[in-house]
Amino acid sequence: MTAETTETPTPRTVGELRASGHIQRSIKDEIRNNLLTALREGRDPWPGILGFESTVIPLLERALIAGHDVVMLGERGQGKTRLLRTLVGLLDEWTPVIAGSELDEHPYEPITPASIRRSADLGDDLPIEWRHRSERYSEKLATPDTSVADLVGDVDPMKVAEGRNLGDPETIHFGLIPRGHRGIVAINELPDLSERIQVSMLNVMEERDIQIRGYTLRLPLDVVLVASANPEDYTNRGRIITPLKDRFGAEIRTHYPLELADEIAVIEQEADLTATVPQHLLEIIARFTRLVRDNPAIDQRSGVSARFSIAAAETVAAAALHRSTILGEDVPVARIVDLTSVVEVLRGKVEFESGEEGREVEILEHLLRRATADTVREYLAGIDMAPLVTALDSGEPVVTGDRVRAAELLASLPSPDSTSDVLDEIAERFDADTEGERASALELALEGLFLARRIGKEADDTGQTIYG
Repeated sequence: MTAETTETPTPRTVGELRASGHIQRSIKDEIRNNLLTALREGRDPWPGILGFESTVIPLLERALIAGHDVVMLGERGQGKTRLLRTLVGLLDEWTPVIAGSELDEHPYEPITPASIRRSADLGDDLPIEWRHRSERYSEKLATPDTSVADLVGDVDPMKVAEGRNLGDPETIHFGLIPRGHRGIVAINELPDLSERIQVSMLNVMEERDIQIRGYTLRLPLDVVLVASANPEDYTNRGRIITPLKDRFGAEIRTHYPLELADEIAVIEQEADLTATVPQHLLEIIARFTRLVRDNPAIDQRSGVSARFSIAAAETVAAAALHRSTILGEDVPVARIVDLTSVVEVLRGKVEFESGEEGREVEILEHLLRRATADTVREYLAGIDMAPLVTALDSGEPVVTGDRVRAAELLASLPSPDSTSDVLDEIAERFDADTEGERASALELALEGLFLARRIGKEADDTGQTIYG
């Protein structure tokens, strides 16, 4: 969806709408034509969607071109809901509706008894309003207490009390799906709906009528129904009943980012960082997340959400801001020492296999060390660290920690006479210009030397970490 909103079109009656040359299109035609136009013009119809370009997106585009309702299957935190919400951008920016109509009916095609009467009485003078595409997307989280009235509708006792006959179709209070007429209705976690509630959706999806309290109201609903589901819920905790599955034209599987670059891009796009987090730390977090997902000690059926890596980056940034505020640093820059808080904060976001009870922190710390070592190799390969190791062996140790300023860390490095070349080369590899960035890069190098068992590392009770 474009960031800018154009002015509302001018027609205010059906007669003015006809004179303007407006052509009515079904919701599925609208989405199909706008999608094909975007593809033809080389515009990206899926802003903010990363890692699905060659897998999920082509399948979804074909389903929409075919005019299918869609169910997205995938583990938690794979971006299913975000992808569904981008469908709004494929709608026309403005669409006309009958003014005051309960279901936002098109002025050319009223479908409720009240709107049909008004259209017949007023003719070309029937007043119209305009709806922005952002108002044509409805979303419902499926919960076990969701009722037929929520999704389809029920008899409204207030309308009966006004004197209408109980069998009068105008006594109906419409639910979410009918109110999504001429729009998109998304249902998240569809298997969590009880089976009897799913049955109530069958006629709406196929025959486009609704059945309430013993009578049928024929409504030619024009709606695109999309849903998300977790494959584990799909087969165990809950299920999508077979007739309802059959009514979805497309079932599309999502996945976690396949490439490390996509994982990092998701963090950069989604994380709200309160301090500077250098690229190498984002890469460590991304590698850590991927290692956690692939580890046999983790419950693979549950998955590891993208929110895990996003929260990790935000936690690291918060630790850097916390330190800089206490120590009076002007610009907070995250360092390796800030990763220590990640494991304890995020352990609750991961489901472990039952046999790993009591080892959760140990497993996560091991995977974080692996991710750090892999990142060190990526960034520092080819640099001769021998002068730095020799200087550390024969000189004072380097002290860091969450109460150590970047300037203090840099000042504690060995004499520049013997190490200036290697320290400058490390800073250059990381494009580290500021004091905080240099401290962050050099701290990663020290951690890499420790993980390679070339230097020692100790932590004391005051939170300081000593390399030497």
